[in-house]
Amino acid sequence: MQRWRGLEDIPQDWGRSVVTIGSYDGVHRGHQLIIGRAVERARELGIPSVVVTFDPHPSEVVRPGSHPPLLAPHHRRAELMAELGVDAVLVLPFTAEFSQLSPADFIVKVLVDKLHARAVIEGPNFRFGHRAAGNVDFLREMGATYDYEVEVVDLYVRGEAGGGEPFSSTLTRRLVAAGDVEGAAEILGRPHRVEGVVVQGAQRGRELGYPTANVETLPHTAIPADGVYAGWLTAAGERMPAAISVGTNPQFDGTERTVEAYAIDRVGLDLYGLHVAVDFLAYVRGQAKFASIEDLLEAIADDVKRCRDLTSGR
Repeated sequence: MQRWRGLEDIPQDWGRSVVTIGSYDGVHRGHQLIIGRAVERARELGIPSVVVTFDPHPSEVVRPGSHPPLLAPHHRRAELMAELGVDAVLVLPFTAEFSQLSPADFIVKVLVDKLHARAVIEGPNFRFGHRAAGNVDFLREMGATYDYEVEVVDLYVRGEAGGGEPFSSTLTRRLVAAGDVEGAAEILGRPHRVEGVVVQGAQRGRELGYPTANVETLPHTAIPADGVYAGWLTAAGERMPAAISVGTNPQFDGTERTVEAYAIDRVGLDLYGLHVAVDFLAYVRGQAKFASIEDLLEAIADDVKRCRDLTSGR
């Protein structure tokens, strides 16, 4: 899969393509429907498929300080899109100047002049251009002039857990923030992931017999609510069952919120400096301060047993 940053990275001889545009944070099941249809249509036409996305999130430029928690960094989104069969991903730097493009100018500069769109696939609520003035009706109207078709893909609606809401990144962020990682996984189609580099912490886990990887998360990461979770720690290509702690470590009166993962039954791991991924499978319990270190150790042992059981065979 080709990856481009900015319009200037697109090959000069790029021909016609099927395009879909959006932030696509999380590449959740709703996104997968749209992107999957774009890939399918491209194959029907015998041309490549392209996903266009933005960095930073448009809201950060339009309303500074409003950057939403991110469900997946751009490199992870690209990996997920590649798995869906996408041929190219174009990340457009979203600047104040870019935000001023009218819907018509956006269509001409991006879809017509650079990507030579033959078809554009979007969800029903797609908006674009200055002040989000463009919609799928306008996109379709302009398609008659610039010789591209527009197809709208309806998003599935979740059941009772989501209150009948369609799959969305906003709902997923809300579930993650509440610690409902199983609900988030229902929308994502996989466990929610947090990434970052392992840094040195207070090393209390090592002293207690449960050494943890202290993950310095990427900026704006959507981090689950404080608590203990079952999941996996992936490092250097190896996926290991893990007991994951999110919070300030109230037992030792901590103030800094951290994400720490204990690789269950693994001894002698040296992960410092490695970029790792932590996948959240299930909520186990909330953060707590225990009466003694003995009580804490008993709770940790129980946490590890529950996490081992939850991840076994998964």
